[in-house]
Amino acid sequence: MGEEVRVFSFAAVRMETAGGTDFLLARTAEALRGRGVQLAGVVQTNTERGDRLRCDMHLTVLPSGKKIRISQDRGEGARGCHLDHGALEDAVAHVEHAILSCTPDLVIINKFGRREAQGGGFVPVICAALEAELPVLVGVNNLNRTQFDAFACDLARALPPEDDALLEWCFRATG
Repeated sequence: MGEEVRVFSFAAVRMETAGGTDFLLARTAEALRGRGVQLAGVVQTNTERGDRLRCDMHLTVLPSGKKIRISQDRGEGARGCHLDHGALEDAVAHVEHAILSCTPDLVIINKFGRREAQGGGFVPVICAALEAELPVLVGVNNLNRTQFDAFACDLARALPPEDDALLEWCFRATG
């Protein structure tokens, strides 16, 4: 007997401009919801602050719309990572719950970032969604591209950072 071959619907997108991937995935999620596609996952919005070097980062959990601030205010001149790891894990738990409770058509993860490159963050969610044969769309930044490629093992299709290309892939992946 032959071994069963599973085909994954797994795609990644990245943009060179800061915050570009976040805007692109948020627009994609909005367009998909408008067409009745049931989503789970997170999209990110960044709010610039005139009095700080770093922006405030919020994740919107899909499908509930719950907003979770994932950045810490470390002071006016603070540099380096300002991710609130506890808030990120809270978002992960909300997405895991959404996947189990709403049986989505598609999972969107805003970013394969530093935590994911280290094996944490949304990695268990991505793996569980793929194991459940749910299509997954992930944003990838340049800093963690090598780690994402190693994680994805050539299973993720690289999509051009264009609204139409993402929507076309999403509609094909969701049938």
